This record gives sequence, C-alpha cells and structure tokens, in this order.
Amino acid sequence: MSGTTTSVHRTAVLNVVGLTPAMLGPDTPHLTALAEGGAHAPLTTILPAVTCPVQSTFLTGTLPRDHGIVGNGWYFRDLAQVMFWRQANQLVKGEKVWETARRRDPSVTCAKMFWWFNMYSSADWSVTPRPIYRADGLKLFDIYANPPAFGSRLKAELGEFPFLTFWGPGAGIDCSRWIADASLLVHRWHDPTLLLVYLPHLDYNLQRFGVSDPRVREDVRLIDEVCGRLIAAFRADGRRVIVLSEYGITDVTGPVHVNRLLREAGFLAVRDEAGHETLDAGASRAFAVADHQVAHVYVSSDATLGPVRRLLEQADGIEAVLDREGQRAAGLDHPDTGDLVAISRADRWFTYYYWLDDALAPDFARTVDIHRKPGYDPAELFLDPSLRLPKVRVAATLLKKKLGFRYLMEVIPLDASIVRGSHGRLTDRPDDGPVFITSERRPLGQTVDAVQVRDEILAHMFD
Repeated sequence: MSGTTTSVHRTAVLNVVGLTPAMLGPDTPHLTALAEGGAHAPLTTILPAVTCPVQSTFLTGTLPRDHGIVGNGWYFRDLAQVMFWRQANQLVKGEKVWETARRRDPSVTCAKMFWWFNMYSSADWSVTPRPIYRADGLKLFDIYANPPAFGSRLKAELGEFPFLTFWGPGAGIDCSRWIADASLLVHRWHDPTLLLVYLPHLDYNLQRFGVSDPRVREDVRLIDEVCGRLIAAFRADGRRVIVLSEYGITDVTGPVHVNRLLREAGFLAVRDEAGHETLDAGASRAFAVADHQVAHVYVSSDATLGPVRRLLEQADGIEAVLDREGQRAAGLDHPDTGDLVAISRADRWFTYYYWLDDALAPDFARTVDIHRKPGYDPAELFLDPSLRLPKVRVAATLLKKKLGFRYLMEVIPLDASIVRGSHGRLTDRPDDGPVFITSERRPLGQTVDAVQVRDEILAHMFD
C-alpha cells in the first residue's frame, strides 16, 4: 500500500442506509460489536431526512440553506422543470470534508464510493451509477468513475455493476455487496486516507414492507454481514471506522396524493401529450414536488399562497405546513425550497401523482424512471400485482433490450397503498432515527447532530 503521512489516521465511513439504534442487537453482531468496542449514539438528522440533503450536510457540516440541496429533487424555477437525482458535485455548495482535510495535510486522498453528487467532485477516486442513454432511446446500465481507468479496472475485477439490484423491483443485497467489494479493492489498490462507502440495502424492504414486518430481519442480517467483512478488513489494516445512517424508516399506512388535492382545487395544470397527462409546472398556480414524507409546494403568486396553505393544512394526513419562517427554523430557507413545505403525518407519505384517471397517467408512470417523474416514487420497488406472469414479461422485455429493440418496461403499479415504509420527517423516537457508530472510544454525548458529522470525520483523521 502507498500509505500516507503518519499525522493522519486513515478512516472509513460506512453509510448504512436505514440503520437505526433499535437494530443493534442479535441481528447485527458485527455492527453491535463495533458499537460496543467504540462508541455510538443516535444521530439527529435534518429536515428533509432524505438522501441528498443529509449526505450534503454530513460532508459540508452545513444545513440546506447553505449547501443548497433541499431534497432529492426540486423545481428549477428558471427552467420551469422538476429534476430529481442530479449528479454534478457543483450543486453542493461549500467545502467538502476531504477538501478541508487536504488544507490541513496535502497528502490526504479520498475515495467516494457511490455517495451522491459524485460526478466531477474533487475526490481522488469516485464511482456512481450512471446509465448510458443512446440516441435510439435505449438505456444501457453502467457506472461513472473517475479516473475512467479506475472504473474499468473495477469492472474487469468484479464484473458489471448489478444495476437492477440498485433500484426497482429487483433491488436487493447484490448491489451493496458489489459496492463493498469495490471498496475493498480501492482500499487495497490506493489506500485512500478517507474512504466513503454507501450501502443502500436496508432502503428497499424497509420501504416495501415496513420496519415492523418480520421479513426485514433477514435484510438487517445481510447488511450486517457485508459491514462485518468491511470492518474486519479495515480494522486489521489499522483503519478507523465510522458507521452512520441518514435517516430511519418507519411504518406507514397509506399515501397523501398532494398534487391531486391541488389539481382538484384548480391550482395544478396538466398538458395532454398524445392521450397522456403530464404536469405543466410552469403553467400551474401551485404544485408539489413530493419527496417521501416531505413535499415542496411551489406557488406562482402571493395571492395564491394563503388559499394553498389553508387547503394543505386541512388535508388529511398532513401534519405541518412550513412557511418561510418555519423553513428558517429548520435550516431549509433557500431559494430552491418550495414556497411552502408540507410534512406528512408519521404514518403517511406523499405521492407525486397528479392525474385523476389512471388511463391518463403518463407513459413513464408504470416504469422505473427516476428522472422523468416529478417526484419520488417508491412504487418502483414493486412489480404490479395485477400483471399476469410479471417476471416473464420483464424477461421478455429485457430480451428486446439485449437484441437492440426499443422497449417500455411497464411493470410498476399505480397503487401507492402497497408501500409500507417511508422517511423524510423527523422521527418521534431517537431509536427509530439514524445512528452514529465509531470504532474509537470517544465521548459522543447523548446524540450526534448531522452538522457535527463533518467535524467527527476530521477528528477521526487528525486526532
């Protein structure tokens, strides 16, 4: 290994999505041993408690008002478009933790393995999911890596990234295992001072089934096995280890169709496109960008603000509606934030659905299409139960793809009631929220705040 200067302790940060303090115990022997041998505490996350804002807070030590990431997606006002899951690191404002570390010691290097906003970052090595979109409409699964030769070497060693297990009806443990294997390779090949590893497995069945479903215990055991392999290799080589999560997923009983409420009240506009309805955001007086249990509501004029707020406050399943003052208190006061921010009740979540008749739903609604949908859609984790032989249909469609034909994978249900877990609001109990674990015996206090994580990482590196 190349090594670094002796003044810096090599550190790995494992982002185990959905891990909570309540999960530590018999089903997580490796994570529990790490916590008991070092230190652990509940992690106080931010609003919205969703991937992109929380990761940006971890890495910059600032709130969305400063780093600018107000959700997994938002309304780009000057384009009149909703865009989700952007990748450019330039969207995240502020100095990242590895950049701060480099100012202290220029020898510091960083590998960023599947953390978000990973394209064009200043990390030395990075990998992120990135399909190839061909001119004929075909989508080819791939990754984006920097340097490019690093990605080619990973694929030569591990095979192609199992993209279909990263998201969609086939989402499961294989992608987390691939990311873990790739992280072990970058540890061995390049020995980065800071190694950031994203492990998404718990995100899937916790949303499909809910945290109370006994089936998710196996998912907890599986991700603990993956973490155990990483922890053993890193600790054997003297690397300090932090394990944390962005949010906790809790049980829900049903959705809130916030855009349908706005449409029925005459605020939301749609456009007919060859018999399908698409959201016409620029023409709408109000519409919502739904993101799990938080919805950014964009309103066209001050005159419309009051009526929209009253409508939302009276709606069943909505717990709170934040105006600019409420957003300021949450650290969410940013120009890209909605004029109002709706927060669902603990047992509910927001769909992006805006059509009133499923026959008029847009063609992408029944597909896995995280970029065209103007909101987050956890129904993409399911095969439509109303389809006859859905797996045969998927296989036949994939064969069309392999043969080079254009295809539409219409297998996603439009029944949002099947989703049983969600996140985004702050949990009522700390044990149901995220967790911070360290291999080091160090005082953490009663909780670790999300804005402290950056400084905790630096303390591990430079203590």
